Amino acid sequence: MNLIQAILMGIVQGLSEFLPISSSAHLVFTSNFYKVFKGIEIAEQSSQEVFFDIMLHLGTLIAVLIFFRKDIWVILQAMWNALKTRNFSDLNARVGFFILLGTFVTVLIAYPLHEVAEALIYLPFVVGILLIITGGVLFLSEYLSKKAPQKSEVDLKTAILMSIAQGLAALPGFSRSGLTIATGLFCGLDRTSAARFSFLLSIPIILGASMVYPIIKLDLSELLTYNWVEIIVGTIVSGLVGYLCIKYFLKFVSNFSLNIFGIYCVITGIFTSVFFYLNR
Repeated sequence: MNLIQAILMGIVQGLSEFLPISSSAHLVFTSNFYKVFKGIEIAEQSSQEVFFDIMLHLGTLIAVLIFFRKDIWVILQAMWNALKTRNFSDLNARVGFFILLGTFVTVLIAYPLHEVAEALIYLPFVVGILLIITGGVLFLSEYLSKKAPQKSEVDLKTAILMSIAQGLAALPGFSRSGLTIATGLFCGLDRTSAARFSFLLSIPIILGASMVYPIIKLDLSELLTYNWVEIIVGTIVSGLVGYLCIKYFLKFVSNFSLNIFGIYCVITGIFTSVFFYLNR
């Protein structure tokens, strides 16, 4: 991995983590495109590549924590007051507890899929097919959301269904933000509220994966041998790009359809599926 590749991967992660286009798919595509053009066999990732992916996700986690810092503080205060008074009528408190419950639901769905998800990293043409499905879900959610009244408050049913969608997005190609926002639309949320809850819902999962996965999967004694300049630069880039992406995506989604992302997912999915199938 060189510095240019690290910057490119950071940009890809920062853009695709919060846009409904599957960050995991784009990291798979970017890494494997590089291998194909360099004549390197598409094979198991090195421990440094796995660690770098984790650090890129940590960069985007920091971005969402900074962007929603006021919201997070209000939610935490509301949860604490609700526990003290045993009064759970505050919407912010309920949202906080929905996020905790949703994290549990996500883990229940995602954990049994982790071996399949890891295998798909080396089958990028299959990841492309899943990205096409993501595009179809975005189209369907936009179509159906126009036929029903919209709401701005997340309820328990919506939170659970969005959490199930987040769990399914453990499979690369299924966009986490795409599936969760689409599910919110299916449940009657407006696009801005669905996107906001989707981003907040991602915080515990990304944080947990960033802390637990390295301990379970990586040989920490190898850390000193990694290219830390590239890793740090890529992480900073992913965070900066991720912050800007959240800011402008929320403005975009409040005024425009998600169909543009659906079109992108379908076109990119078809191209990558064909390309990697022919180069498998």
